[in-house]
Amino acid sequence: MKALAASRGSRYAPAVLVLLALILTGALYAMLAPRPAEATTTGNAQDIQQGQALFQANCATCHGVSAGGTDLGPSLIGVGAASVDFQMATGRMPMANNSPQAEAKEPQFDAEQISQVAAYVASLGPGPAIPTAEQVDPAAGDPANGMALFRTNCAMCHNAVGAGGALSEGKYAPGLFQSTPTEIYEAMLTGPQSMPVFNEANISPEGKQDIIAYLMEQRGTSVGGITLGSLGPVAEGLWVWVIGIGGLIGLAVWIGAKSS
Repeated sequence: MKALAASRGSRYAPAVLVLLALILTGALYAMLAPRPAEATTTGNAQDIQQGQALFQANCATCHGVSAGGTDLGPSLIGVGAASVDFQMATGRMPMANNSPQAEAKEPQFDAEQISQVAAYVASLGPGPAIPTAEQVDPAAGDPANGMALFRTNCAMCHNAVGAGGALSEGKYAPGLFQSTPTEIYEAMLTGPQSMPVFNEANISPEGKQDIIAYLMEQRGTSVGGITLGSLGPVAEGLWVWVIGIGGLIGLAVWIGAKSS
């Protein structure tokens, strides 16, 4: 006991305690910290080679020969195959013009070419992979939970049913009525343009699938009456003011004219 007490009173004791605390903190962080994304390749060596050729012929002007980025476009190292698949499959890339945001249009490459470019970009660094068919299957999701998640995280931009809406500086949140389940999952996974990234800490893979199930449930359904574009209270309020109030004013004028 005397030896233990003497060691605690040593002038080196604080330094030893700090060192032990740092070692313990580092060990706990290594065990509990989220694992970094692993580089995932969506094709074989031939696909990567073909993708590199397509990239250099069509994408390098903006993103650089080695995809490291330029003044015209960001680096693609680490964005993963999912980001490439989303941007190219929706026709947003290559961009048609220098607008506030890339607009969806008919894709300029077929599915095989998109897969090859995605394989090449995925080989450059860790990044999200293209989701599997099981991950985006709406039938396996819970629409009720998806509705709660969507209205908490997405409705402020995309509208309560995914009809889209305006943002600042000429940007907008696109409507989701024509988006495929894979595109919706990839958008949540990669956060294109003004959209934030929803990683597993924000929305779990099961939660993403539930959101897809909810959005698929909205298509072709109406709770009654004319949907008015499913734009919510703005369109409904405009209908009330123009048709409802306008009709009442017209009726009042008609009654006044008849009584005079």
